[in-house]
Amino acid sequence: MVLLSFLVGLAVAVAGLVLGVVRAVGLWRQAKRTGRALMSELSELEARSARTERLLAEGDEASRELGAALERLRISRARLQVLRGAFTRGSARTRWLRAFLPV
Repeated sequence: MVLLSFLVGLAVAVAGLVLGVVRAVGLWRQAKRTGRALMSELSELEARSARTERLLAEGDEASRELGAALERLRISRARLQVLRGAFTRGSARTRWLRAFLPV
């Protein structure tokens, strides 16, 4: 009877140990899969962040170029206003000549 109880206990212990080993191996494989998936996602995130950083740098450069172009536009508009004013004054001064010009 004692021998039978010992053998049953031993069989249960071995079955528990086998089940534990099988579950540990399954856990190890799942951990490896999860690690690979996580690393691929992290590398993709790194690539996306590098692309975003590059695009932000390009946007910053374009913003500086736009600011310079805007300043040139302001200068050109100021020159245009001066020229239009001069043209208007010149037209007003020579308006009396139109009476003698054939149209």
